[in-house]
Amino acid sequence: MPTRETAPVGAPCWIELSSNDTDKSRAFYEQLFGWTSESAGEEYGGYINFAKDGVRVAGCMANDGSQGATNVWLTYLATDDAKRTVDDAAANGATVYVPAMDVMDLGRMAVLADPGGAVIGVWEPGTHQGFGVMNEPNAPAWFELHTRDFATSVDFYRTVFKADPHSVGDTDEFRYTTFNEGEEQVAGVMDAANFLPAGESAHWDVYFNSANVDETLENVVKLGGAVVDAAQDTPYGRLATATDTTGTRFRLQGPNIA
Repeated sequence: MPTRETAPVGAPCWIELSSNDTDKSRAFYEQLFGWTSESAGEEYGGYINFAKDGVRVAGCMANDGSQGATNVWLTYLATDDAKRTVDDAAANGATVYVPAMDVMDLGRMAVLADPGGAVIGVWEPGTHQGFGVMNEPNAPAWFELHTRDFATSVDFYRTVFKADPHSVGDTDEFRYTTFNEGEEQVAGVMDAANFLPAGESAHWDVYFNSANVDETLENVVKLGGAVVDAAQDTPYGRLATATDTTGTRFRLQGPNIA
């Protein structure tokens, strides 16, 4: 698949791992996905960029625990005006954790929680356009919000990020909407009110593409990670959930085997 030059407004454009042990995280993802990693330097707080075949696919930053945050993969949505997006988000029920701020010449960022409590990043690109490849093995593949307040969440992203929602299912057993850019699906929203465990907040999940999900899961365990949900065939491909060596959850998506 060709590299992606830029993301449409409102679409996921970057993912960032918050890790309390960046050395362990670097080793894990380098070995699992064949990524390379490089520190951006002290002027960027030791920020780490992961690359696949020389193309940036993700970032990693140290989590010292001072803010009470757990290790997590954070999804960033693209915008053409970070400050306006943050202002609109706040006016529509979001909590702003990091207001719009410049990141050198790379772009402008912000971090907020949507009205359902899911944390999301905002990225206005400068010289950094986001991940340059997706939907191929060992690259980001899909981005999915699990929320207890489905209708409010869909309306929030439609209003603030100009998302174009398309209903896939609308029953109590399966209520799901995709956000589309033209004919392309760029993200999904799952009504998780009936299955999110008590105490678990709404959140965005990151899926990575795998040519063989079962083999990838075996490697996760060999590298010190763990399987949360075993691989199973679905109408959307073979799916699984795992954690890395720091306990950070991520999901896998690949071809069905049946």
